Amino acid sequence: MFRRFLEDESGMGVVEVILIIVVLIGLVIIFQTNIKSVVASIFKTIESNVGKIK
Repeated sequence: MFRRFLEDESGMGVVEVILIIVVLIGLVIIFQTNIKSVVASIFKTIESNVGKIK
């Protein structure tokens, strides 16, 4: 029974998901200033074009 427990790989999906989340969080932290500037420019464009939509 112990050997079967060691060979069981059903939990590998959880580890992969956690690693992907960690990498994504790291990328967000690294490119935080770039992301903020892109979001700010998008909102400026949206605010300037709101009056044109009818």
